[in-house]
Amino acid sequence: MTQLGAIWAQSLDGIIGNGTDMPWHVPEDLAHFRAITTGYPVIMGRRTWLSLPERFRPLPGRENFVLSTRKAGQWSQGATVLDQLPAEEDLESIDQAWIMGGGQVYSSTIDQVDLLEVTLIGAHLGDSLGDRAVLAPEIPRDFGLVADSDWLFSVRGRLDLGEHRQDLPLRYRFLSYQRKEAA
Repeated sequence: MTQLGAIWAQSLDGIIGNGTDMPWHVPEDLAHFRAITTGYPVIMGRRTWLSLPERFRPLPGRENFVLSTRKAGQWSQGATVLDQLPAEEDLESIDQAWIMGGGQVYSSTIDQVDLLEVTLIGAHLGDSLGDRAVLAPEIPRDFGLVADSDWLFSVRGRLDLGEHRQDLPLRYRFLSYQRKEAA
């Protein structure tokens, strides 16, 4: 049986993006994402797919599923487009699959996942993004923290807040959660 997980990065105030992109660049988080998901299918919404730079579509070393009501076409080249989560038989020989965004996909699938990999970015962004802020789902009570990296620093970190770009060391930490009944 395939174990379904969700992976995201969020600010201290729960923001995962601005509707088109993540408002930070933390190379260590990208490497963490790659290490966790490589070799496993990734499942994302259409907007998340389109937000990936073309040179990274499809994400290499992973089967890419895009949840959308739109028909597959030039826009989805390299991905399998589905109108719902892949059926168990589509993932039959796979140990894990990862939900990777966006906000609506996380919210609609959080009750079906057993693993959460969350990168916590040490910044508050709510006021700077206003109504463009996309929020992470609330972590359900039936999840328990199973690993915590403590705070780390990215010396090449960057915040991109519209016209305000700040290159600065950014704090971050990796948090792993597991559904208690799945443990």
